[in-house]
Order: sequence, then structure tokens, then C-alpha cells
Amino acid sequence: MQNLEKINEQLKKSGKADKLKSIAESEDGKALSRMLDASAVEQAAKSGDAAALQSILNAVLGTEEGRRLAESIKSAMR
Repeated sequence: MQNLEKINEQLKKSGKADKLKSIAESEDGKALSRMLDASAVEQAAKSGDAAALQSILNAVLGTEEGRRLAESIKSAMR
């Protein structure tokens, strides 16, 4: 948990947290949010089920919205 807090602080300091929030609130971000089963993502993350997380990621990146969102995130993190 401390690692996530540290990452969050680094993102805030660099100004990237606001960019990522904006991306998440975009139309593509909202569309993907509606597509995802949040409980399945949470369960896979908590249990460390890499195969399930990979499957979810592949499903997301298999959509136009997912590809656009990934490109936006990639650009924001530069």
C-alpha cells in the first residue's frame, strides 16, 4: 500500500495525476468503466491472479476505446 501512496505522490508532484484523472473522466474512460466488471478486477488484483488481470487487459485493449485510452495514458506519462 505504501508503494501506491508513493506513486500517487510522485504523480501529483509531476502534474501527471491531473492528466490521468482527465483521461479517466473522458468519454473513452467512461465507456471502458461501464464495460469493466469492477469486482472481477478487484478480486484478480487482490488474489494476484496475473492470468485474470491479463485477460481483462487484453479485453480492454481489444476495443477502440481501450486503444485510444492506452495511447492517451502513454502520452500523459511522457
